[in-house]
Amino acid sequence: MTGSFGRVGLGALILALTGACAPSVSGRVEEQVATASQGRSLTGSSVLTLERIIAPFPIERADGTPYEFPFFGGIEVPRIQFADIDGDSDLDLFLQQRPNDLAFFENTGSTTTARFVWRTDRFAGLRIGDWSRFVDFDGDGDLDVLAEERYSYIRAYENQGTATEPDFVLVADSVRTSDGTPIFSDRQNIPFIVDLDCDGALDLFLGRNDGTVSRYEAADSGSPGTVPHFDLLTHRFEEIEIIAQLGGTLHGANSMVFTDFDDDRDLDILWGDFFEPGLLLIENVGNCWSPNFRVDPVPLPSVDTVRTSGFNASALADLDGDGLNELYLGVLGGAYNPVGSTVDNLHMLRRDSDGLFELITRSFLSTWDVGNETVPAIGDIDGDGDLDILIGSKVDPTQTLMGRLHFLENIGSAQDPHFIERAPFSLSTQFHQAPALGDLDADGDLDLLLGNWRAGVELWMNDGERNGVPSFSLADSAIVMLPRGGNTVPTLGDLDGDGDLDLLVGEAAGNVNFYRNVGTAQVPRFMLVEEDFAGVDVGRRSAPSLEDWDGDGDLDLWVGAEDGSLVLYENQGSATDPRFVLLPDIGLSLSPYAAAAWGDLDGDGERDLITGGIGGGLVFFRRGAGG
Repeated sequence: MTGSFGRVGLGALILALTGACAPSVSGRVEEQVATASQGRSLTGSSVLTLERIIAPFPIERADGTPYEFPFFGGIEVPRIQFADIDGDSDLDLFLQQRPNDLAFFENTGSTTTARFVWRTDRFAGLRIGDWSRFVDFDGDGDLDVLAEERYSYIRAYENQGTATEPDFVLVADSVRTSDGTPIFSDRQNIPFIVDLDCDGALDLFLGRNDGTVSRYEAADSGSPGTVPHFDLLTHRFEEIEIIAQLGGTLHGANSMVFTDFDDDRDLDILWGDFFEPGLLLIENVGNCWSPNFRVDPVPLPSVDTVRTSGFNASALADLDGDGLNELYLGVLGGAYNPVGSTVDNLHMLRRDSDGLFELITRSFLSTWDVGNETVPAIGDIDGDGDLDILIGSKVDPTQTLMGRLHFLENIGSAQDPHFIERAPFSLSTQFHQAPALGDLDADGDLDLLLGNWRAGVELWMNDGERNGVPSFSLADSAIVMLPRGGNTVPTLGDLDGDGDLDLLVGEAAGNVNFYRNVGTAQVPRFMLVEEDFAGVDVGRRSAPSLEDWDGDGDLDLWVGAEDGSLVLYENQGSATDPRFVLLPDIGLSLSPYAAAAWGDLDGDGERDLITGGIGGGLVFFRRGAGG
């Protein structure tokens, strides 16, 4: 490990659109909006300008209950923290789901009534690996950050700003011992840092993959621009060894939080484990100056039995000002069917008068979420003159043997959209469902192509009324079959200007297949023309979409990928003779397994962008005027 330094300012513009920009936390702008621009002109006049908006218009559950953060993108494996990052005396919320992404929700309410407003998915540009902890490691009264230095070390960011206007600077590429040895931290585990024994020196606790805990203690207080050295006290702290109950020695990831659970003025441990469906309490039967954890772990005392798929990461905060911490539980997914915890995986529990925790909600941050790897399609599915949304998913958490096709009906208007969940369509029984909409029989309603994890694309014809609920029937279980590969993602568009819809199909290998419609607008027949269309290669899991971004009358090609990129192949030919050229500096950074759909959802004359991805939800970007 070598020293490395860098500054990350809180107000820096981030061009990756999953968090677009990180506005100053001292601002009190209430709109949950972030803007990103890229100055590349596509036609000499059109500039790529998108706003990410979390709540541009309502999405309601089937029972009419609104989602508070409808277009957050879903919640996947939530690791949360609470910290007063702006010095206004209330607790803000930080949520991590993926390496290096730290979402920031500012608390614009008060110490007794929290109100969280999303600001960014990449707080202050911090690169935090798989975990982070806010802690004042230099003792100057503001919060610094310890985080994973990939792979399995600990980097340190010092706050060289203030408690109200933080400015984080990377001061150590790894936390070290007094002799300069980098401290190794098993990357599957989430450590904790606290002064356990009331001696004024921070203690660093690292859970190990064998169920034991290593304890380090600060050997000095550090100084401006540095981080304290931590020396090893023991690799078997208090002889804690938590192993699986499935046979004795199996073990995996864990997380820990130190808190005064029993209100006796010393710190106890809440332990989340890969093989533990709830939380374990390890009580401190000593005191603050002489801690003693040599007791058997017990399940968390609670009114409701907390049982999840395992590996639960906890955080505590008093958001209602009653003097009692609520418990927040992010389900990361362990040994017990993690597919079942891809939704409803951020629990909140509140203590009752007996000191027991009671489950209040499994979805503390209310966002539209159907599991993982969503693929959207936009169209007027019910023929009422406004745009609806279809969304395919990888696996249905409630019926884990197949994916699902979800339907958000627009019950508002073309200018004032308002979506409500309708019953999912029970069509295909395949995994990885990927929809594409188009009128394939020229009868005035939208038919459906449906990709899946295999090599084929299904054709479902809309036999419903033109102005009513669609009714899809299977016309062909494999209207096309890829010559190789799987994970088909179709998109439709007239690429040769002959008046019928042609077909592009993405696949697992990262290229795009081109099928020309050699039939008619009423009776399609797709013929494979090219397996490696336009030289597209996005690495893995290509998800194509066609959109005339530059308004020149021909279709441009956008391709999402497993790594979260969304790249543009501009059509520099014509509507009848396309020639696609990659514009590398227009790539957008989204969530993994990015898939895009386009449509003017708010009737302002500009076609908006919706993306799906690994989180199981949707992300909305409004195109700026003239953008």
